[in-house]
Amino acid sequence: MWRCSTSPKGFAAAGLGLWFGSELVGLLAGIAALVGHWRPLFIGFSRGGKIVATTGGVALALVPLATLAAAAVWICAFLVTRYTSVASMVSAVTLPLFAVLFGASWLVVAFAAGAAVAIFVLHRANIARLLSRSENRFELRRTSKVRGGA
Repeated sequence: MWRCSTSPKGFAAAGLGLWFGSELVGLLAGIAALVGHWRPLFIGFSRGGKIVATTGGVALALVPLATLAAAAVWICAFLVTRYTSVASMVSAVTLPLFAVLFGASWLVVAFAAGAAVAIFVLHRANIARLLSRSENRFELRRTSKVRGGA
């Protein structure tokens, strides 16, 4: 199933916060969206997602150029490794760096750095599977088996 690389709920929360308030309000709304994605209310605060797409949505509203640059890093890392977890973690590390490069406020840089740490923490199981070489790799093409012999 195809999923959008940024979460509309993260973008909407941060964007509305920016529109109705300020950068701080946008950040707080974005953080609330992240927490809501990580521990969703409607499933009893049980385990939710790993906040990668939601972070992308929040960042897109706050620092669009830095987010697009980090998305390009995600694509490159994915094409090289074929691991979505590796691509997510590499792009998470680059987001605060790109935020600094594109002149974001210290609040946004701190948000991006904190989100990167959270993404790594939420990918602990993936990291363990990568180290044990049991993480699932995305296959770009499936090879067909030739039936019969000759």
